[in-house]
Amino acid sequence: MSFVIYPAIDMRGGKCVRLVQGDYDQETVYGDSPFDMAKSFVEQGAEWIHMVDLDGAKDGQRVNDTFVIEAAQKLNAKVQIGGGIRTEEDVLHYLNNGVDRVIIGSLAVKEPDLVKEWLRTYGDKIAIGLDAKDGFVATHGWLETSSVKAVDLAKEFAEAGAETFIFTDIANDGMLSGPNTEATAELARETGKSVIASGGVSSLDDLRALAAFKKEGLSGAICGKSIYTGRFTVKEALEVAGE
Repeated sequence: MSFVIYPAIDMRGGKCVRLVQGDYDQETVYGDSPFDMAKSFVEQGAEWIHMVDLDGAKDGQRVNDTFVIEAAQKLNAKVQIGGGIRTEEDVLHYLNNGVDRVIIGSLAVKEPDLVKEWLRTYGDKIAIGLDAKDGFVATHGWLETSSVKAVDLAKEFAEAGAETFIFTDIANDGMLSGPNTEATAELARETGKSVIASGGVSSLDDLRALAAFKKEGLSGAICGKSIYTGRFTVKEALEVAGE
């Protein structure tokens, strides 16, 4: 099994930004063009781009979708998108326009039966995004915490046909404090499915630690702030992933 690097582009107001622990009041702008940022990642060898519509996550509707579709249609890379996907129309809007995978987060908690129906229809084009705070799933751009345990929800969706999960430990996100490797690996073991780590990656050693669990299903890592602040380049991350 290969270990995939997903350079991240979080979009707010049409710009590339990073938040600290999902806090919309702690924002740093890193670029004016999501497409140009994606293009630079692909030029360094990225085969996947992870994009998040932060406005969409907060507002519950697509806001920055034009940038996502532009990247999907014009760049030689696969694109996955999360944020603001609430209806089947949203899912089709992306899939019919070249996006490879849509990430369902809040809706998996609020309307699990609907999401299970989408899994039956669209299969591995749907990933389940589990953003956890103290082990419990957070929703709506991390503004609310549910009473649902991330591992329990993951097992439920794995049984319903989900093949890919994206696990974020909010406490680590945007902090460059290291990922929650053990919790991510546990999710992979418990579900028997592919789990992508998100949040906290700060060094190439963090990537090596995550990649050590790839045989157990920890299949990749999303890298955001670490790339933007120069901790390592996309090219360097890809080299570690290939070790």
